[in-house]
Amino acid sequence: MPHYFDSQPTSAENPGTASVCIAGNDFIFDTAGGVFSSRRVDYGTLLLIESAISDLRAAGFLGERMLDLGCGYGPVGIALKRVFPDVEAVFTDINARALQLAESNAKKNRISGATFIQSDGYHSIQGMFDLIMTNPPIRAGKAVVQSFFAGAYERLNPAGMLYTVIQKKQGAPSASAYLEKKFGNCLIVEKSAGYRVLKCIR
Repeated sequence: MPHYFDSQPTSAENPGTASVCIAGNDFIFDTAGGVFSSRRVDYGTLLLIESAISDLRAAGFLGERMLDLGCGYGPVGIALKRVFPDVEAVFTDINARALQLAESNAKKNRISGATFIQSDGYHSIQGMFDLIMTNPPIRAGKAVVQSFFAGAYERLNPAGMLYTVIQKKQGAPSASAYLEKKFGNCLIVEKSAGYRVLKCIR
């Protein structure tokens, strides 16, 4: 059975578009079958983006390097890069189709200064980051999700921040406990419709 976390999707492309307004900015994303949330930007992703932008603005975020981990077709990193244009953005996904869409969507939405790397988690990613954003692939299993979190701890600069979103019914309480143990802190930034946006500081 094909999954959105396959490296080379075999499902039909069935191209489409998703339009959305995020933090006062309008975006249009090309989508396709075989990628996560292929017909619209899902609610959890939107909650992650809006909550993180609000929180980062309040904190006066001046970070230099951001990673969109498991970027899909790019809404998280593209929206963050629009709001914080000076940050160097790295987009990564195991899914080649998703990553190609992310790169074309960055161009479509007039985003420059971004790098796109196909990678299984952090495997092909180099360097350190001030911000890591991820809507983790829950269906890939708990071990994969925890590897995203553990890797964030290793790849964040001091005072660097991880933002993630998970539904309560899909393991938000256990994820929060894991992150609290790993980072020594884990804050619920926002909760809505069963989703929890979690923030950890290195």
